[in-house]
Amino acid sequence: MSAPLDRPGWALDPAPAGDLLSLNIPQGSGGAQPPVAADPRYVPEPLPLLWPLRTAVFYVWIALVTAFMGLWWLPKVRRDPQNAHVLPVIWTGRLLAAARTILGVSVELRGTPPTEDCVIAAKHQSFLDILAIAHAVPQCAFIMKREVLRVPIMGYYARKAGCIPIDRSRGAEAMTRIIREIEASRADADGLGQLIIYPEGTRTRPGERRKYKHGVGSIQQATRLPVCPVAVNCGMFWPRDGLRVRPGRAVIEFLDPIPAGLSAAQTVQQVETVVEAASDRLMQAAGLGRDG
Repeated sequence: MSAPLDRPGWALDPAPAGDLLSLNIPQGSGGAQPPVAADPRYVPEPLPLLWPLRTAVFYVWIALVTAFMGLWWLPKVRRDPQNAHVLPVIWTGRLLAAARTILGVSVELRGTPPTEDCVIAAKHQSFLDILAIAHAVPQCAFIMKREVLRVPIMGYYARKAGCIPIDRSRGAEAMTRIIREIEASRADADGLGQLIIYPEGTRTRPGERRKYKHGVGSIQQATRLPVCPVAVNCGMFWPRDGLRVRPGRAVIEFLDPIPAGLSAAQTVQQVETVVEAASDRLMQAAGLGRDG
């Protein structure tokens, strides 16, 4: 029997049982772990024939499904605002299923996705990890540019789902407003949910390092929310521009939560240490740095 479409994670692959070492990096280890060898099960395949056509079909399909679901669900969300949390699970699942069918790329889920109010601090490499992480949790929300919330239909759903607008030009004032919005969401009946942020501030290429920004530490210090780090290797399969998508089995891994109690700087350092170390190992397993 197939999983219900509104169940988080239904479009993700489970990790194989018993034959994979956990890639979780214990706190306090400094991320010092030996490198891993490439695993043929996780190495991206060559670009398939007619890949430009496949890519075009996928993005046309996304546009049609997004427009249809956006209009179809509008009365449902207006009748019951709780449906604003159900729709992202179904929508992201549909897109991940299409990526598997049309482009040949799937995503394996490792670790335990959070279900309570928290901040998810994730490595960000491509559109694929956005879909996969959002699909793995029951009530996702993002900190996003305020311009996105002005987009018709999409902006409406994003706001209903609890996404928080940010004006990066306002610096410290913007962070104060974000924290105020987080606390307001926590006070609502639905709660905050799982607020997804990207500490590097932008997508990175496999093997690229960027300094983690202070936001995740400032948010935890002000709200006392747990921070759930997430490692990914999606950029090995799905590039930043989203065009030359290579078939294979990408991985996202939810790591041990970082509880409140650290300073803002310590939180940022801990997130960076565990996310970068685990992501490096995921990318090594997918063949990053292989000769030839």
